Amino acid sequence: MPRRNLQILVLAIIICLLCAYRSSRYTRVLTYALEQIQFKALEPRSPQQLTEGALRGMVGVLDPYSSYISEEDLPKFEEELDRQFAGIGVEIFLDPQSQRLCVASPLPNTPAQKAGIKPGDWIVAIDGQSTEGMTLEEAGKKMRGEPGTQVVLSVQTPGEEKPHEVKLTREIIRAETILGDTRNPDGTWNYVLQSHPEIGYVRISTFGEETTAQLKKIILDLKKKNIRGLILDLRDNPGGRLEEAIAMCDLFIESGVIVTTRYRNGQIKRQYTASGKPVCPDLPMSVLINHYSASASEIVAACLQDHGRATIVGERSFGKGTVQELIQLEAGLGMLKLTTAAYWRPSGKQIHRSANAGEDQEWGVRPDPGKEVKLDRAEQDMLARYRALRDIYLPPGSPKPAGFDSIPADFRDRQLEVAVESILKGQETSAKSAE
Repeated sequence: MPRRNLQILVLAIIICLLCAYRSSRYTRVLTYALEQIQFKALEPRSPQQLTEGALRGMVGVLDPYSSYISEEDLPKFEEELDRQFAGIGVEIFLDPQSQRLCVASPLPNTPAQKAGIKPGDWIVAIDGQSTEGMTLEEAGKKMRGEPGTQVVLSVQTPGEEKPHEVKLTREIIRAETILGDTRNPDGTWNYVLQSHPEIGYVRISTFGEETTAQLKKIILDLKKKNIRGLILDLRDNPGGRLEEAIAMCDLFIESGVIVTTRYRNGQIKRQYTASGKPVCPDLPMSVLINHYSASASEIVAACLQDHGRATIVGERSFGKGTVQELIQLEAGLGMLKLTTAAYWRPSGKQIHRSANAGEDQEWGVRPDPGKEVKLDRAEQDMLARYRALRDIYLPPGSPKPAGFDSIPADFRDRQLEVAVESILKGQETSAKSAE
């Protein structure tokens, strides 16, 4: 072996030994601390509890999106990721006036709707336990359970003297990830704007396992109705599955980069490109975003903006452009959700906002020039209530649910109005160009 190569090999071995020594030092400290806690702690814990605590502590000093998921929390994590769970299919809120647990809406074709539970009904008790003082999370947990099991609700309709009991059998509930502008009489969604029936309107609440496939069907149906434009509402969308965001972009662009993921050293991990088979490559589009549009929703907005495919309207997005890798641990110890890479736009700019990044730096997605529509907190809250009221499934002739009386009859969604205006102006420009 050449002398130079031998020197390099020896140096590499020395470095490895030093790293192993340093690593073993920290391992010794952790082992010693574990032993001392087990032998001396006034209130001892099991080795598993201590290990889980150590894991939570380690990821706790990383970025906000890395976390430890215990074996016990894995089912809940998977539910949130796929937006499906076993329950009765009812959305609930706390009535701000009475502080009672109140039904916002039974989801269509679910046990709650079939049992006749209506918006505005109060849930007085769950399996005989009073809901007074119960949090929404506690109530939701009690109403969920294994498919086929039963839960008994004590339900009181405003105006009635006494509550009545409703026995419900839990089913797998697939929470809606795609919503429209208004409900049809049968509870299904209408995907055109009530004020502009020639414009399609689709809201994506999160990116679940079947979101893009459902969106594709909706778009094909809308095209048969000869709509003149499409609004994709990504406001308040926290993200979801990366592959769904990529597939969604692929519906609208003909070629080019969708998004790139890079490691911490800038090295490209993977680059995703269009398949060249879009189903909607030329329909005028506006995309609505706000401060709570994050992750997968930012990927879609950034891609469509960089390709000039859609007008971006609203407020600057959140700036959560990181890739979390799920790392399975030993049996019984759950997994790590670890941030390992960042998203980069087709234009080569980073989506993620680092801890020290200022407002003047490049991160997230900004609305197009002249399309920024800022809302103060009061208007944001009113918009959320206005939107929630439109989302509720109300059978014909039903009164407005309790808790929604504060919404003005003439309330306007100003961000949506600008999105509509952008599409209508784009159509005018296209018509003049054709002349």
